[in-house]
Amino acid sequence: MVDEIREKRKQNLLEEIERERGRLPAQWAFLAEKDIDFMEAYNTLYSKGLMDGKALPAKTREFIAIALLAFRGRENDVYEHCKRALRLGATKQELLEAMETSIIPGGAPTFSTGLRALMRIEEDEKAK
Repeated sequence: MVDEIREKRKQNLLEEIERERGRLPAQWAFLAEKDIDFMEAYNTLYSKGLMDGKALPAKTREFIAIALLAFRGRENDVYEHCKRALRLGATKQELLEAMETSIIPGGAPTFSTGLRALMRIEEDEKAK
């Protein structure tokens, strides 16, 4: 019975993650299998940080996350968060302007990382 409850919690959480983020990274499925309590806690923190807040909508929060990830050189993560921002109603122009904003505090490498993610999104669109 305990295993059935744990399995149901895991399935519900993984479905929620995929629905909210538009993808299910393999590492989160792995963690949910190994430690569902920790993964649930992490998901709560993720949701509090990147979903609609009291003043900032989720789309704006994504812009902040994108700039920080670009600064860290996390190109694939920038790409994934750009796709999520688009699903949340962002435009490609808004994403571009978020990248342009990042050049002053983050420098050209940050800007370039963001641009490569945007280029990848446009390549995906052309391939459809």
